[in-house]
Amino acid sequence: MILEEMSLALQNGRAKEVMALVQQALEAKISPKSILEEGMIKGMSIVGAKFKRNEIFVPEVLIAARAMNKGLEILKPVLANAGIVPIGKALICTVKGDLHDIGKNLVKMMLEGQGITCIDLGVDVEAETIVEAIKEHHPDLVCLSALLSTTMMSQGEIISDIKAAGLRDQVKILVGGAPVTKEFAIEIQADGYAPDAASAAELALKIISKR
Repeated sequence: MILEEMSLALQNGRAKEVMALVQQALEAKISPKSILEEGMIKGMSIVGAKFKRNEIFVPEVLIAARAMNKGLEILKPVLANAGIVPIGKALICTVKGDLHDIGKNLVKMMLEGQGITCIDLGVDVEAETIVEAIKEHHPDLVCLSALLSTTMMSQGEIISDIKAAGLRDQVKILVGGAPVTKEFAIEIQADGYAPDAASAAELALKIISKR
């Protein structure tokens, strides 16, 4: 089955093979939605589960995500033409004062692997930029990463600024990063906390499904 081969090729990070299989599936008149869900999302979900169980590590996840992105380059225009829209939209960034991006990038890849469109604002992002991006893009989720104990306080400040702008009820806010804890997330009134990228994608999917 083409889609099973695609899932396996994606898990193993074989980008060229994934691209060829996407093309092959389209030529075989397999629906774009099935290619996305049963080929790519299924493969990325398996990668996420293995990552969560420490069976694979960051480099393997990055390679799998690159393979998925290459397949999506071919599939996205077809999905758009078929009127198939992503299941949700997320803003993602590393907060002000923090230049770390590996964690953020992993979460972004996992979210995209679940069919969630990500608007990546980058690193060292100020609250004002996030507030403006919410107004412009109307996301379902805002994902805030902080890798330093000195920058995690920015997550709370950003949530306060989103609230002050009258936008708090429009978005769900997820926080994460090495020093961040579930208790801290509750304290700053975030909607959720995830200890790793795979958990973040699971939580995001759960939240978007309820919206």
